[in-house]
Amino acid sequence: MAQEPGAASSPPAAPYDRRIDPLTGEAAVIVAKRQARPNLGEGMHTASTVACPFCPGGVEAPEDYDVKAFTNRWPSISDGRCEVVLYTSDHDASFASLGVDGARKVVDLWAERTAALGGRDDVAYVLVFENRGPEVGATIPHPHGQIYAFPEVPPAPRRELDEAACALCGVDPGPRLVHAVGGWRAWVPDAATWPYALLVAPDAHEPDLPGLGDAGRTGLAEVLVDALGRLDALFDAPMPYMLWFHQRPTDGGAWPTAHLHVHVAPLYRSPGTQRYVAAGELGSGMFFNPVDPDDAAAALRDAGGDRQ
Repeated sequence: MAQEPGAASSPPAAPYDRRIDPLTGEAAVIVAKRQARPNLGEGMHTASTVACPFCPGGVEAPEDYDVKAFTNRWPSISDGRCEVVLYTSDHDASFASLGVDGARKVVDLWAERTAALGGRDDVAYVLVFENRGPEVGATIPHPHGQIYAFPEVPPAPRRELDEAACALCGVDPGPRLVHAVGGWRAWVPDAATWPYALLVAPDAHEPDLPGLGDAGRTGLAEVLVDALGRLDALFDAPMPYMLWFHQRPTDGGAWPTAHLHVHVAPLYRSPGTQRYVAAGELGSGMFFNPVDPDDAAAALRDAGGDRQ
């Protein structure tokens, strides 16, 4: 219906139902409609046993493709702010098995979609992330990640951005270094909260994915193929993990401490044994890691092999 001349315009609807707990100050977004999203389930990992929507011919991928991004039909945030990124048409692949050439196509698509979503006037932050494995909540096993375009800078990256100086420039991981290639490094953080957690970052102070040049994008592909391959080799089984990028906000601010990096939170602490975040940790706000970061880095180096 057309608006009457002179009528007051309504403010745009909020893209999500964001609430702040008055006791803890923590933010929560209520998305009850996502309860109905599909779940292909654990153990149904091959194209022959499920009608995968991400395989060529599936509902989200009618044609064959190398990489592909599309709007999530089960979004956590409205207005086209949630996207799915398909890494390959091969249902049984992993990020590591893409090789550097395949991973580079994913990196290019991450950068392209960050620029496109971040170019919107109503987007302040673009979060690129992946949940790998049903153990960490992936509902479809086909290799894919997601992107959220927030109207604000979320609390986790904001805490890092508000530091007085860049915490990554000049950092020396020492014995916690796992691998270095193409101007990028992967290392176990000194205060790792997950037993085999990894931090992946460029040596140079690169602010975001769109700003990476050709060599930087290839270096990112190389270091991720290596790092994620080591996690699979560590216990000779696919490692469930959560992975997310932190990068410069897209709200036009200067953000001088923004240094592009990747957090990787692998789930297992030993073969088949899950690391749980328990009451003592949630209740105290302090994590208790049963694996020394130096030992974790040594184990990941030993699990290396030729990943290129």
